[in-house]
Amino acid sequence: MAFSFSFAGDDIEEDHQAPAPLPQKGTLAAGPSPSSAGAFPVQGKPLLPPTHHDLQDLLSRLPSKIAFGLLSVDLGDGNIVQLPRRELWDVRVQLMAEENTDNSSESEAGLGEHDVKTGIYEGGFKSWESSVDLVKVLASEKVTDLLMQESCVLIELGCGTALPSLALFQWALRESKSEQKRPLVLTLADYNPSVLYLVTLPNLILAWALQQRKNNAVLEGAFTPDEELELTPEVLEAFRQSLSSNQITLSFLSGAWSSEFVDLLYRSAIPANLPDTTKTLLLGSETIYSPFALESFSSTLLSILQRERRERSNGEVRALIAAKRLYFGVGGSLDDFVDKMRGLGTSVRTLFEETQGVHRGVVECLFS
Repeated sequence: MAFSFSFAGDDIEEDHQAPAPLPQKGTLAAGPSPSSAGAFPVQGKPLLPPTHHDLQDLLSRLPSKIAFGLLSVDLGDGNIVQLPRRELWDVRVQLMAEENTDNSSESEAGLGEHDVKTGIYEGGFKSWESSVDLVKVLASEKVTDLLMQESCVLIELGCGTALPSLALFQWALRESKSEQKRPLVLTLADYNPSVLYLVTLPNLILAWALQQRKNNAVLEGAFTPDEELELTPEVLEAFRQSLSSNQITLSFLSGAWSSEFVDLLYRSAIPANLPDTTKTLLLGSETIYSPFALESFSSTLLSILQRERRERSNGEVRALIAAKRLYFGVGGSLDDFVDKMRGLGTSVRTLFEETQGVHRGVVECLFS
């Protein structure tokens, strides 16, 4: 049965000048899945197993070109960051062109009029207002200083279009111009793999290409007058080489949050030989929209915080979580998440509050 969170406004894809009021959000979207599992996590039903996705495999699924728009985020300090997002209509074009018609029809169902369709679509193809809040907090917290000081692990859970990671990725590329580069491990995770190859990876490539185009003749020639980027073999090879030269490792995971997810994260995405002083930052926006999502997300977040503290005693680990104060009709709330994390032994402090319109906040969780 389909339902909508019934908030006014469209996805911010519709306005490339500034964020507009947005609807509510889950974090997941439909796509390829085992026949026994649903398209989004439902308590008591089979869930998609945690899966690691090789970067080369995801690159091989990209179309020959992608259309995009730019979202301008006012950071509040006189600076504006522009974040690229693949156009939703362009995602539809790719889905229609794919040979697997069952997959296309299931995924395309998530790009229609409803914000959320239970068991079908949870918003992962779209960008949501709390992710914009998180970008602003990342800037105000001067995460660029962290990128300069030590090797870093950045993990975004429920990434979707990955606006916070796009901002961090752009800042990391900018800071990498310095002579002393710091290793950066960037891991992006979303419940459904279709989100990763349809929007997450394309957005990262766009962020890189826009950052580097003035210094790369191959990239300059790959942008079309119609705001499209041609993904030629030369462009994709330049992307891989840029990651390597800047000591940036990209990893992608799909599947349900669980202890198995955490085990896979450390087996396949986070190198075992990182320095003991490595800084770890976990990100999540609109990942606690229901009691079931809140419970599984909180447990997974706690497991990662504990593991990082245990494995890197001289490092630093913190989590920044953005969410609405209350998700009407589905039961999740930021206050419940704060109470849950404090009950699990972490300290929580508020970094940002929005009290106009839809009430939202960004909190920091860490061990004292």
